Amino acid sequence: MYLLAGSLLSILGSKNAYLDPGSGSFLLQLLIAGLLGAGIVIRSQWSRIKGWFGGKSKPAAEEDEDEKDEQSS
Repeated sequence: MYLLAGSLLSILGSKNAYLDPGSGSFLLQLLIAGLLGAGIVIRSQWSRIKGWFGGKSKPAAEEDEDEKDEQSS
């Protein structure tokens, strides 16, 4: 990996780069969008994530019975 990156940089030589003021704003937007997107994915997959760490979820039939018991009380 480092060999490939080093060879590409040596081929390109020294170049002057320019970052306009909008670049920082764009990078900040990318960061915020990535964090919000990760949050949405985590929220939508939370039951699977809990399952990986040993949080057992009830089967759907047991959940329905528990809800009926609570409503009849």
